[in-house]
Formats: sequence, C-alpha cells, structure tokens
Amino acid sequence: MAGLRKGHCYTIIERPYTRKSKFQKKGFIKAMPTSKIVRFDMGDPKKQFNATVKLVSKQDIQIRHNAIESARQIINRNLNEKLGTANYHFQVHMFPHHVLRENKMLGGAHADRLQTGMAHSFGKPVGLAAQVKNGKAMFSVKVDNENIEAARESLLKATPRLPGKCGIEIVQEKATIIH
Repeated sequence: MAGLRKGHCYTIIERPYTRKSKFQKKGFIKAMPTSKIVRFDMGDPKKQFNATVKLVSKQDIQIRHNAIESARQIINRNLNEKLGTANYHFQVHMFPHHVLRENKMLGGAHADRLQTGMAHSFGKPVGLAAQVKNGKAMFSVKVDNENIEAARESLLKATPRLPGKCGIEIVQEKATIIH
C-alpha cells in the first residue's frame, strides 16, 4: 500500500482548484478531503501584547495541510512549555483551499490492461494545500517584549517542517526588526 507522495511533488504553485459545484454533474471533485489543521488561534486572544513575531515566507510556495499542522503542533507545544498558555497569542494565517489531485496508476504484473493511463487524467483528491505568496506571514505569535526571544526560537523550530525559505520578522509597538 502506498502512503503520501513526497512533499516536493506539490510545492510548485499551480492554478488553485477549489471548485466543488452544487450541481453534482458539474463538480469534478465529488468530496473535499478534510483539513488536518485542528486550531487556528491558540493561547490568550483577549490579552494585549507589545510585540508580534512572524514567520514570513521568502518565496511563493504551496504547503500541504499535514505540514502546516505539524509546524503548528511544534510551535504551540514549545510556546506552552516556555511561556504558559496565558502569555502568548499564536495564530495560523494560512488556510488550505487548494485541492491536491493524484492520477493513481496501477502497478504490478499485467496492470497495463486495467489502467486508463493519461487519457482522462484529472485525478482523485488526496489532500489540501495552502498557497502562500512571497512576504506573507504564515504564523504569528503576539508576546510581551521580554518573551520575544522564546517566540522567535519556537518559530525557528518549525522551519524544517515547512517547504521553502522562511524568515522571522519582529514587529514591536513602534519599530520593525527583520532577521
């Protein structure tokens, strides 16, 4: 049984396919896959903080929903251990709208008689992805000034789990610092 395809198969941005028609005959995608992202706001959203630390994309990239959820878990766990739930507000700014499709081929002996090949190669939905433009914030953490370094380290731990190049941007009340 085959698992997930490699992430680099889906990193290049193509035209976003989000169409699920209300008329069954016109909708090529019969069912949208469920998103694996559990929460988009964590921590204390009502408290006012002095600084915002952002993880910013440095290139146009497409990120699968399982990579976003993996990065979200590591950031939230690290912030929770270092600061506690009341001392930060963590947000996910990407939402996976793009439906990823795969034209599954049969493999093995004498399978060439059973498969359709590329004759009608639309593919079946296998997952979702978010399309992120250059310079857009993917994650942001609002903290007080004394907790900026802990938030920065937490966001840096998520970069190996995400495709593409990322940078950290720190926005304080009156000044902006880019790393």
